[in-house]
Amino acid sequence: MKDRLAELNRTQIDEDVVTLERDGFMESFFRRVEEVRGLIDKISYQVDEVRKIHSTILSAPNPHDSKWTKDQLAALTNDIKGNANVVRTKLKTMEQSMPKDDAMNRSSVDFRIQKTQHTVLSRKFVEVMTQYNETQVSFRERSKGRIQRQLEITGRVTTNEELEDMLESGNPSIFTSDIIMDLQITHEALNEIESRHQDIIRLETSIRELHTMFMDMAMLVETQVRCFLSAFQSFMIIR
Repeated sequence: MKDRLAELNRTQIDEDVVTLERDGFMESFFRRVEEVRGLIDKISYQVDEVRKIHSTILSAPNPHDSKWTKDQLAALTNDIKGNANVVRTKLKTMEQSMPKDDAMNRSSVDFRIQKTQHTVLSRKFVEVMTQYNETQVSFRERSKGRIQRQLEITGRVTTNEELEDMLESGNPSIFTSDIIMDLQITHEALNEIESRHQDIIRLETSIRELHTMFMDMAMLVETQVRCFLSAFQSFMIIR
């Protein structure tokens, strides 16, 4: 009888230890969830700020007057990139720490909670980064439109394909080398053409980095990433 009682006591102690360990793990898990959610919310706020800065840059009468704003944009872009990489790493770590996805674990409440939270965070992250990509693409198109209008002012009419070839060259002087001798061309027009070109060059680097990130996340949220990649491919075709 004593042996049986001792065995029951040991069993109860073991169960209590398991419960405490599980509770401790879930508490840690939810702390990580809140941390990731906070970072995603921060990125969302930063994307809104990027959108405002884009509008400020495009509305500046003289591109050189917006240098300080462009420095702000560069710093903000780097912050978004850093925060996004942290979120991506934490989501992958979170996924790797979850129990194996098998029939036994699927019936576990803890497993379902972890799986749901991870899926929700991953989808939210993709949603925010997709909005960021759309913001960048919109700024690129509006900057390209400003270049095209300035070229038209100088008397140089370009097709969309010709303009894309010019942008692809990576050399801003290609826009102005054959018209700079025209005394009718103002320095303001030349400055804007070259400044907008530099904006686009910087922007395309960021867009490609974002594409690489989504390729790496493809297994996390396949449907959302597939939609993003489809949009990115459309952007590349337009170019």
